[in-house]
Amino acid sequence: MNPSFTISITCVIAEMLLCTASSHAQWVQTKGPSVPQIHCLAICGSSLFAGTDGGVFLSTNNGESWNAANTGLSMTDVRCFAVSGNNVFAAVYGRGVFLSTNNGQSWADTDSDLTNMYVQALTINGTHIFAGGDLGAVSHSTNNGATWVPVNIGLTMSTVYVMAAGEANLFAGTWGAGVFLSTDNGQTWDSANTGITNVYVQALLINGNLFAGTQGAGVFLSSNSGTSWVTSNVGLTNLYVFAMAASGTYLFVGTYGSGVFRSNNGGSWAAVNDGLTSPHIYALTAGNGNLFAGTASSGVWRRPLSEMITAVDSDPGPIASEPFLRQNFPNPFNPSTTIRYGLPQRSHVTLAVFNTLGQQVAQLVNGDMEAGYHEVKFDGSKLASGVYLYRMQAGSYVETRKLLLVR
Repeated sequence: MNPSFTISITCVIAEMLLCTASSHAQWVQTKGPSVPQIHCLAICGSSLFAGTDGGVFLSTNNGESWNAANTGLSMTDVRCFAVSGNNVFAAVYGRGVFLSTNNGQSWADTDSDLTNMYVQALTINGTHIFAGGDLGAVSHSTNNGATWVPVNIGLTMSTVYVMAAGEANLFAGTWGAGVFLSTDNGQTWDSANTGITNVYVQALLINGNLFAGTQGAGVFLSSNSGTSWVTSNVGLTNLYVFAMAASGTYLFVGTYGSGVFRSNNGGSWAAVNDGLTSPHIYALTAGNGNLFAGTASSGVWRRPLSEMITAVDSDPGPIASEPFLRQNFPNPFNPSTTIRYGLPQRSHVTLAVFNTLGQQVAQLVNGDMEAGYHEVKFDGSKLASGVYLYRMQAGSYVETRKLLLVR
């Protein structure tokens, strides 16, 4: 019996199993829109909206057909959407914000007193609507855009590229000044960049934790509402992140050049690009059982979420203030299982498996690892049934857990 199973071997086996399981799974290019560069996507009920340089396009059959939906729009450079109930808001660059209450059949201008017409970002928190744009300008409306009030105190003069709202916190991602946080509906703002090494933020997502996608430094994760950040790039081979979406605990990022990656709650990332021939992703949205990707030059693509979410995944929980080791899943297992662990900072990690006599039967990790979630496959196909122990050490942290191999 070989006493050492290297992580490279287990990774190869895991990739082979994944390829076999997903041989039928792939992206499908939808039949449009007629303007192929997609800036943004949104779902309202059964309707899928795509924003382009040529205005809004609408599909009610998951992209099998598309129709222009521009009645009432005075300009057509649509940069982002926000949805609240049956209300769909569209940011039109150079012309402000428009509202549709009839599923895109018509749009009404809501920018009579909007001080900045160059809107790039929209977000909604209950009855509060926020519009961000060039020169650090953010405006606030509580009446569906009938009136707007500037809320910019503390923001630097950087383009607000993306926004996200939680129950009590409002975040603005800027082009050149990182992330800003407001706890009073935008009345005042504070920089929230501790740990962020790239201040060009192109995507924000609140999904339990707060995630930021950057141009050149990948994904950052905050488990404390922006007070501090750690990188979350394990497995992410392209650090130019343009878009984010979520379905349950699963996160998806769209990159410029390497397609789409999937993670469970900020753990390690895996590419999910089977069939996707357009790797430049500008927009993502999840709904109606599908993930939709808007590309730079070939319209909208679709893939069922069920093809990218596997039963082996489980929620790793938030990153704590000290390292942690999770119970393997599945357990009992035959012949392979997944072990997850987390690090609040870069650390030297050893992770090994032992039999009940204390003899090491596998070395899974032995090296410096970045802060964030990590996972490793353990293959026990050459071992006898029984109880084994796996032990992790990271600095002064040591944890041992049991796993059960059943033939």
